[in-house]
Amino acid sequence: MERQTAGERQTPGRYGRYEARDPMVVRSVRALSGAVAAGTVVLACVAVGAAFVGTREGFPGPGSTTVAAHVVAAVVAVAAQWWTDRRFGAQALLGSLVVFVSLGTLVWTQWWG
Repeated sequence: MERQTAGERQTPGRYGRYEARDPMVVRSVRALSGAVAAGTVVLACVAVGAAFVGTREGFPGPGSTTVAAHVVAAVVAVAAQWWTDRRFGAQALLGSLVVFVSLGTLVWTQWWG
């Protein structure tokens, strides 16, 4: 069995050899995008809940466009994060960028628009 250095995984990679871990920057961005994706899901739940309570209690809540935008942004963010968690290096950074752009677009169009 090969000896592992400090930066290598404990399990064999795709090709049967040990792969080096991503640099700290990539792992940090991946973790931050995971938190952003979770926050996007929470925002979608709040929008859906506000729409439900609004129609039930008879006060105007967010419209159907706003609710749909939140749900779509949450689905895109979770799918991109799922993809990001299974990639390394530049691909992981690209997936994280999709998560950030998804939330940025949602906030820009629905909260500041």
